[in-house]
Amino acid sequence: MSSDRLAELAAAGVAIWLDDLSRLRLSSGDLDKLRREQHVAGVTTNPTIFAKAVTSADAYAEQNKDLAVRETSVAEAMRAIMGYDVRWACDVMKPAADASKGVDGRVSIEVDPTLANDTARTVAEAKALWWLVDRDNLFIKIPATPEGLPAITATLAAGISVNVTLIFSLERYDAVIEAFFAGLEQAKANGHDLSKIGSVASFFVSRVDTEYDKRLEKIGTDEAKALRGKAAIANAKLAYKLYEEKFSSERWQGLADAGAHPQRPLWASTSTKNPEYRDVIYVEELVAPGTVNTMPEAVIHAFADHGEVRLDAVTGGYAEAQQVMDRLAAVGIDYNDVVEVLEREGVEKFTASGKEMIETVQKALDSAAAS
Repeated sequence: MSSDRLAELAAAGVAIWLDDLSRLRLSSGDLDKLRREQHVAGVTTNPTIFAKAVTSADAYAEQNKDLAVRETSVAEAMRAIMGYDVRWACDVMKPAADASKGVDGRVSIEVDPTLANDTARTVAEAKALWWLVDRDNLFIKIPATPEGLPAITATLAAGISVNVTLIFSLERYDAVIEAFFAGLEQAKANGHDLSKIGSVASFFVSRVDTEYDKRLEKIGTDEAKALRGKAAIANAKLAYKLYEEKFSSERWQGLADAGAHPQRPLWASTSTKNPEYRDVIYVEELVAPGTVNTMPEAVIHAFADHGEVRLDAVTGGYAEAQQVMDRLAAVGIDYNDVVEVLEREGVEKFTASGKEMIETVQKALDSAAAS
């Protein structure tokens, strides 16, 4: 499979990250191969990914046995399992980190999802994970909930790099950028080297179309049906417009002069949920400089096979994107209600994935103890 299209995508300023990780992927050399041959420059993870990995491979058996013998709590066992894999992945991605001076080559580990509405415990967990993995090219993944915003600021202020996740709305994205600015300003005051602190803002894409399309189908008019599959890309384009505005401000320039790197927009949830849509649509339509697109491996291979790089896909489409959102409002869909539903469901799924990981690890520990 040719990787020329992926090279072209990377040259257009899109960092290609893999949305998956497992110990088998690490031990087999598969992740390193993706880095070397498919231009993968980063990795994102979540508890659901780890739960699947733990149940589908024997690679964790020895560690599970040791954890069981030590009578480790399930919470600490989770940290140990995820920390082991993420530290290994950070080492695999170090060449990408070195080549980009720390901008890429990042691997994300998520705070306990059950803490999404607890600021203080989120910050404490972020610090613990940063210490546990102990790699400069790590990202701590924190949700952009109202309680998560001050946690993002406090974590950055401690000199810890952050991947902000679960962003659906432009209003929340604006608040995330403000939290980022405040965190860097505090980090500078605390004596941290801003050039060492990284951040991305994970703006979710395909789930927006899923919710809008459901409502458009219910409305049922020809005008409504013609808008199916357009909301997510329009919303993301307007997010990039906001990014350009915020990161051309005097406030940002002051931080940049102190060595700070911008908080890059990361397009998350980029696999298509509707089989009627092109399988790489959320990659092709969101090509813009200084962005990250985190994809399942299937999407990476699909783009390598038949993806198209459209250089002005985002920056040349702001007016059209606003027209799409205006038309969606005109047919009777309330944007604020859509993003509120998406955030609520996102937090619920976020929490459920954490509970799934807890149950999976507990079963593994019980099985190891009994063997």
